[in-house]
Amino acid sequence: MTLSEIRERAIAPALAMLPARMNSAAAEVQMLAIGLQESRFEHRRQIGGPARGFWQFEQGGGVRGVLRHSASREHALAVCRARNVIATEGAVYAALEHDDVLAAAFARLLLWTDPKALPAIGDEQGAWDLYLRVWRPGKPHRHTWNALYAQAMEEVA
Repeated sequence: MTLSEIRERAIAPALAMLPARMNSAAAEVQMLAIGLQESRFEHRRQIGGPARGFWQFEQGGGVRGVLRHSASREHALAVCRARNVIATEGAVYAALEHDDVLAAAFARLLLWTDPKALPAIGDEQGAWDLYLRVWRPGKPHRHTWNALYAQAMEEVA
């Protein structure tokens, strides 16, 4: 899928289910950059690993975090109701592979759990730091980040 299609078919509907204060160009850039970094928006199932969805959530990691964190829990429950997904770690984890809107909503909610504000658009290092802090990738690839972040910025601009 192209980045425009991801925005139209996954991110926009996901953000429409969440409070308006979660919808911003900075959030979209961060979501696109992380999705590009994690899956290139090509793989809904991690190659050689357990993660699911374009944003590559693990059941005991991001899924659990979003469902349990005080900043995201109520929103996650509402998203699950709207997407007809039982709000359990197992059910959400299974659905992420096939429901891009659910995956995008959980990606935005995981970002929402970070106590720091989203980095300004163009702050590649701040965006990378947020990605590391919140996604906690096992094998981060810094060498690919700047180009992918630039693609995300260009799409949203």
